[in-house]
Amino acid sequence: MKNANTPKYGKLSANISQAYLLLIIAPFLWGGNLVAGKLAVDQVDPNILLLGRWFGASLILIIIASKYLKADWQKIKPRLIILILYGVLGFAGFNLLMYNSAYFTSGLNMSIEQASIPVLVLLGNFLIFKVRARPLQIIGLVLTIIGVMFVASAGDLRKILALEMNIGDVMVLGACFLYAAYSLTLKYKPKIHWLSFMLVTSLAAFGASFIYQIIIEAGFDNIILEIPKITLLGWGTIFYVMIFPSILAQIFYARGVELIGPNRASIFINLLPVFGTILSIIILGEKFENYHLIASILVILGIVLAEYSVRKTIKNPT
Repeated sequence: MKNANTPKYGKLSANISQAYLLLIIAPFLWGGNLVAGKLAVDQVDPNILLLGRWFGASLILIIIASKYLKADWQKIKPRLIILILYGVLGFAGFNLLMYNSAYFTSGLNMSIEQASIPVLVLLGNFLIFKVRARPLQIIGLVLTIIGVMFVASAGDLRKILALEMNIGDVMVLGACFLYAAYSLTLKYKPKIHWLSFMLVTSLAAFGASFIYQIIIEAGFDNIILEIPKITLLGWGTIFYVMIFPSILAQIFYARGVELIGPNRASIFINLLPVFGTILSIIILGEKFENYHLIASILVILGIVLAEYSVRKTIKNPT
């Protein structure tokens, strides 16, 4: 005789499995964004890549998200400025630095250094919002920072003291600071549909990308001049970053959060540097040096300790 509750638990198990799959695919696609930025070198101007990404993503989102924007507009208006800032800093600013850093540093470095984002968020919560850090979180914070610095200095921490870091690695760390700031301020986000959020922030990112392009490249004319220079691989890269990390990854992650909740879903973001590292080795053919291994161990251990402490706090609040 079948248990009356079997269908219920069967559906629950299916939802969890679906959530795990979606939450693994999302950081895989975000990791692919790093590789795309590296592949774009000499194929498409990094600022044109940024502009094309958010122009295309905005057009698609206008089609699929306009009805949600209309329904949420009264909630959006009082917080419009902060939503614009999310797009300017978290979407456009972050990727502007990442795409330009690809000219100076490796995909492996870019991947591993992004592991600093959750640590910077933890540090920001402690310094700005006075969220108490537990001993394991502090240990994890220190280990991850050392690991990231180990990569940025190519295994020689003395370079940091001598300010001899690669400019590309400095740009990646600057991008991580921007994204951490974006993540920290999400607590002020209005309670609107995630598609409304994506549409407004993507439009803001497109506007910011256009302004960045004009300022950095000294004028609008350069946009017209750069377009004919884009290679077939360059157009493919634009298409990838427009669709996969900008839209599909967001859809998969949002659905995963709906199925298992934000606390359980957030840990999957830490797979981004893992996938970025693997893809850099497989697609870009980059060599995994000894200092990458040491840094990866420190970063993974640091994140695991920090996450374990957070989970323990959630289960046993004091």
